[in-house]
Formats: sequence, C-alpha cells, structure tokens
Amino acid sequence: MANTTRAGALSIHGTNPQYLVPTVIRQRVYDTLYWKEHCFALDAASVIDKAVELNHVGGTYANTRPTEFMCLVLKLLQLQPEREIVLEYLRAEEFKYLRALAAFYVRLTFDSLNAYEVLEPLLDDYRKLRFRGMDGSYRITTIDQFADELLSEEMVCEIQLPRLTQRKVLEETEGLATRRSKLGKAMGVAVVDKPDQSDSEEEDEEGRGRYLSRSPTGSRSSSYDSVAEARRSRSRSGSRERYVSRSPSPTGGSDAEEGGRYMSRSPSASPEAQMQIEVERVEGDV
Repeated sequence: MANTTRAGALSIHGTNPQYLVPTVIRQRVYDTLYWKEHCFALDAASVIDKAVELNHVGGTYANTRPTEFMCLVLKLLQLQPEREIVLEYLRAEEFKYLRALAAFYVRLTFDSLNAYEVLEPLLDDYRKLRFRGMDGSYRITTIDQFADELLSEEMVCEIQLPRLTQRKVLEETEGLATRRSKLGKAMGVAVVDKPDQSDSEEEDEEGRGRYLSRSPTGSRSSSYDSVAEARRSRSRSGSRERYVSRSPSPTGGSDAEEGGRYMSRSPSASPEAQMQIEVERVEGDV
C-alpha cells in the first residue's frame, strides 16, 4: 500500500514512525492531491528534488489543508532514511528548505543528545524562510529561529514534538559539550588577549623608579620645595631693587632715605629689615 511504512522500518519512540504525525493531519495528507501525484513512489534520493522545490514551511492552513512541507515530512517518516542520508540533507547548505525539512525530521526521530548535536549548528544559519500559518497567511522566519523553536517549543507546525531532555542534564550525565555562542567566543578571545594586570603594575613601578632616580635629591617633593624657595627669594630681592631704583625724591632727601621709606612700606620686607631701617632713619634725624 502507498500509505504504509516501508518494510523493515524501526519503531521510533516506541511507535510506528508515521504515528508521530497526529491521525487527523495524517489522514488529510493522504487525501491531498500533492500526496497522490508527487509523493507516490518517492525514495530517499528523489525526495530531494521535491524538497528543493518547496517555497515555504508550515503544518496546515485553513484548518484543513496540510502544506507540501508536511506531506514531505510524513513521506520521510514513511521511508525512514538512514542517519547518514539525513545528515547529508543538512550539509546541503545551498538548499535551505531541504535543511529545514531534515531538521524537522531529526527533531521527530533522533534522541535528545543527537538532536542537540545536530540542530545546534543550524543556529548560525540566518537565512530567511517563509512560514505559512493556520490562517493561510505567510510570515518571514529564519533557519536559526526555526531550529531554536524545534529545540525549545513543545509544538511546531501543529505537531506535538517528542519530549526533549534538558541540556544541562545531558551535560552532566551524557557528556554533552557546553554550547558557546558567537558572542561568548568573542568575549573569551578578548579576555585571552587582555594583558596581565600584574605585568602592567610592575611596568608602572619600574617607570616611577626611573623617574625618581633622575631627581638630584632623590625625592620629588624636596626638589619642588627647593625650586619654590628660590623663586620666592628672587621675587623678594627683585621687588626690593625695583622700589629702591625707581622711587622719586620730592623732598630733596637722599636716595637712601627715600629708598628706606619706600622699603619700609614694602610688604615683602622682613620685620628685622624694617626695624633696622627705622633705627637708621631716627639716627639720621638726630
């Protein structure tokens, strides 16, 4: 019979492979014109030509009519191709709808460990797919989004997916390798390329040591103090000389007296110098 599973097919998840598709949808697939005209006498090789001709994915639309994609899914369940053939379907990167068909078949028939290992590489494929909803309208999805739905959702294309063991459980029990996204890999490279902090601190200490060794006194603070003191002394002496040389003598007194008067008014002179100037002025008056 055209609608029976091939002879010698193994049971999947303890049941006939075709029974993974609900009975209602399966009977509607058998009644479609596409199944009767295009899916008759197909084998694992000729089904590729039909998958390449697909232009959308989906389950049923208008609540009654199954899509061509669902017809080919049921045909693969009926044929039950070998594992190597299914993996070859996935390697045909130029045919994105063939990859989507093979990914759906893998999710239905493979165990949890193999499903993760086979489907997770599709998360790096960002090509667009057309998805036909139950109302008959189309929407745009991508291969990576479709693969993510297969790994995370319980129902895709109106098909109840077999139970999938959590990934962290498989990592602990089955030795499944930890998955790293592209962003995680990029951040890991950035951490490796980052220079060691201890090395940078040692270089900073060496640089400070070389700078301090150039100071004649061995201390930057002492050199700064000596320079500041020299500047203050030059400013005091320069101001005293300017007051003495430029002060006029309106009363006809000596330059020393006038210079002394002006110097006594200078705020930069020390108290001892002012006292000495006053003494000399008093003695001169006497």
